[in-house]
Amino acid sequence: MPPPGNRDGMTDDALFLDFDGTLVEIVDRPDAVVVDPALPGILARLRERLGGALALVSGRSVATLDGFLAPFAGDAAGLHGVEYRVGGRFFPCDPGGHPALRRGVERLHDAVAGWPGVLVEDKGCSVALHWRLAPDHAEDARSLMMGLAAELGAAYRIQAGKAVAEILPASSGKGPAIARLMAEAPYRGRRPVFIGDDLTDENGFAVVNDLGGLSVRIGGGDTIAGARLPDPAALLAVLPRWAELGRVDLG
Repeated sequence: MPPPGNRDGMTDDALFLDFDGTLVEIVDRPDAVVVDPALPGILARLRERLGGALALVSGRSVATLDGFLAPFAGDAAGLHGVEYRVGGRFFPCDPGGHPALRRGVERLHDAVAGWPGVLVEDKGCSVALHWRLAPDHAEDARSLMMGLAAELGAAYRIQAGKAVAEILPASSGKGPAIARLMAEAPYRGRRPVFIGDDLTDENGFAVVNDLGGLSVRIGGGDTIAGARLPDPAALLAVLPRWAELGRVDLG
């Protein structure tokens, strides 16, 4: 079945947006990102114009996204799809269901205590190790995370990013998250559009490409995305126009 058409005769879009490096600039500390004050209102308007078919797809938790983007609180796949909010229904992840990971997080804190600038970001059902502030410890940090991932076994996987490595449940990923959302109303039958900036977004691009959608990479680097924008500022500049049009248009 072809995607539905909107009143302009164009294909209706389902828009999926990464957060860090896409809607906000990457910063040294995960808690120090700066959100443009106009962004929550723009997202709310764009979501309305897309008939609700807008979701954040991020490594952040849904609660963290809500905190940065208040009062906007739309659909979201958090922790790389480990948790979801769709149509007001929230499907959380229970950290208590990951006892081996929880023990590993405690050991990570102990292991990096003597590495100034290496940050443990405990997300409950996943854990990320950041070394942007300590590039000299990059190899040590990677080795530490690879060792923990190997110890945890097949139930978990390791995901590399920009000066970060994250251990997540094996079933997680932005590609599966987007595929799950595309099976739900109001996303079903629309053209998927996913915009992201990092290695963690590439499997999302793959799913969108397979569905005949539009994948957009923010910034440089090798990618399978079909289009690019130079930086988050360029995306923020076009979001209001998309809200007016009611569709994604890279022009």
